Amino acid sequence: MAPMTLPPGFRFHPTDEELVAYYLDRKISGRTIELEIIPEVDLYKCEPWDLPDKSFLPSKDMEWYFYSPRDKKYPNGSRTNRATRGGYWKATGKDRAVQTSKAVVGMKKTLVYYRGRAPHGIRTNWVMHEYRLLHSASPTAPSSLKDSYSLCRIFKKNIQIPKTKGAAVENNQSFGDEISRGREAEVEDENFNTSSSDVTQGTPNETGMADEYQPPFTSDEANSSANLSSLGPDFSSDLFQQHSALLGAFINHQRLQNHSVSLPHPNT
Repeated sequence: MAPMTLPPGFRFHPTDEELVAYYLDRKISGRTIELEIIPEVDLYKCEPWDLPDKSFLPSKDMEWYFYSPRDKKYPNGSRTNRATRGGYWKATGKDRAVQTSKAVVGMKKTLVYYRGRAPHGIRTNWVMHEYRLLHSASPTAPSSLKDSYSLCRIFKKNIQIPKTKGAAVENNQSFGDEISRGREAEVEDENFNTSSSDVTQGTPNETGMADEYQPPFTSDEANSSANLSSLGPDFSSDLFQQHSALLGAFINHQRLQNHSVSLPHPNT
C-alpha cells in the first residue's frame, strides 16, 4: 500500500476504544475503513527505529500505528513471538481492558524493546502499545480471525531530566564559588601574615609609614629575638624573666641617681 497524501495540519490521535472497536475490528472482519491510514507491517521482522519510515503519518506526530500479523511462538500455543533480529519486545505490567459504553471489546498490552537476547538484553526508550480484539461488533466475522492481527502504537519515550538536578548543579556552582572565595581569602591571609612579619622584622612597609610608627628596635634585635624564641617556650620564658629583672634593676639605679642629684647639699 502506497503512502497516502494527507491534508496539511492533519493529526491522528485516536482513543483506545476507537483503535480496537473501529480500526482493528474492521481490519479483521474485512469491512471498509474510510481512511486507510494504518499500514500492515510485520513488526517483529523490523527494528523499531526503522518503523517511522514505513508509516503513513506525518513524522511530526512522533507516534506510528501499524497492523501486525500475530506470529505464534509455538504452533499449538497462544504466546506471540516478539523477537526481532537485533532484540526483542518484552511485556511490562498487566494487560488492561479496552471497553466501550456497552462491554469490553479488547485488551491493551505495553511492551518495551530490548537490544540483544534475554535475559541479558539492554533496555531502550522504544515502547509499544499492542491492542488485540476480544469481541467483534460484526456478526459475520469468524471468531478464529480475532487473533490474526493486532494493532500497535509505537513511540519513543523521551528521557526527562529531574528538576532537582538543575538545583544540584546550581548548588555545586555556588559551592565551587565558595571554595574559590575561600582560596582567595587564604591568599589574602597569607599576604597579610607576610606583611605583618615584615613589619615585625622592621623592614620598610609598602605604604611608606612614618618613622615614629616603626617598632622601637632594629631588625638585628628582632632577628635575635626570633632566633631565641625558636629555641623553645621554656628558654624564652627564662630569658624574658632575666631580661625583666635586669631592666628593673637598671630603672631603679637610674631613679636613685636622679634622686641623689635633685637633693640639696647639707652644707648649703
